[in-house]
Amino acid sequence: MNQEPLTRLAPAKINLYLRVTGRRSDGYHTLDTLMQKLALFDRLELRPREEGIRLHCPDSDLPRDDRNLVYRAAALFLARAGGRISGNLRGVELRLFKTIPVAAGLGGGSSDAAATLKGMNELFRAGCSREELAGMGLELGADVPFFVASFPAARATGIGEVLAPAAGLAGYRVLLVNPGFSVSTRWVYQNLALTPEEKEFNLNSSRNDDAGTAETCPHGKPDFDVSQMKNDLQRVTASRHREIGEIRDLLLRQGAEAAMMSGSGPTVFALFPAQEMDRARLCLRLLRQQYPHVFLVEPVGPDQSGPGSGSISGELA
Repeated sequence: MNQEPLTRLAPAKINLYLRVTGRRSDGYHTLDTLMQKLALFDRLELRPREEGIRLHCPDSDLPRDDRNLVYRAAALFLARAGGRISGNLRGVELRLFKTIPVAAGLGGGSSDAAATLKGMNELFRAGCSREELAGMGLELGADVPFFVASFPAARATGIGEVLAPAAGLAGYRVLLVNPGFSVSTRWVYQNLALTPEEKEFNLNSSRNDDAGTAETCPHGKPDFDVSQMKNDLQRVTASRHREIGEIRDLLLRQGAEAAMMSGSGPTVFALFPAQEMDRARLCLRLLRQQYPHVFLVEPVGPDQSGPGSGSISGELA
């Protein structure tokens, strides 16, 4: 078919704070985290086909089968919502163009999966609600429901699936520095030692945060304060990869207001006030001389129903 493809953009995210609050009996860790979508995008193209799933990943060595979250998301959608599809075209051809580094703590795979679910719902006019899509997404990964949701920032608890809209970033630009290697999220959590003392500290911190939120913002959407930035996973990843600490220190020396690893890493992000773009661009040029994947991007804001004001890569000129 020569039909024009349906195109969806899949944004990256950062964790502005991430506290591990405990571990469930099934082995999953519980979290308290604030996630913010960024104007750094993968691009997904979808076309209907007679049957089956065909996935292409141009300029990428990602798997094209059920080892890829996009493929699994498409298969799950067809299994759950296939009965709502009318006509003879009941399969899908997908082309995934990657910009977000893989296994980088930026949620690229989860975002691609969410874009697949939303894109197929639109492509086949299946009429699934956002709640239904989020439920499918949770079967693929705890972060997928966040990318299914329309809001740009959210506080996530449970294993990351319990979401509450949050104000997130305002007045900042984000410099992302990925050192060029991947980190296994599974390995990071397996090496996170939750001693009784650490667990009690994290639980108390979360309770204190809840109390502060209720007092300062009755609607549960407090403005983000960089002093809240903390990532319990950073010390685990940095213990194996000294580059994490080196990048963070360099960003702070170059004038970033704050810097921290996102998620399980290894990407480190820095916050620059929007009025200090010259400093941010200077830092961008410096870091690009040393590291392969460096981006200066905007946070997705509450007034942006589309992909944001950046380019397809989200990079600011």
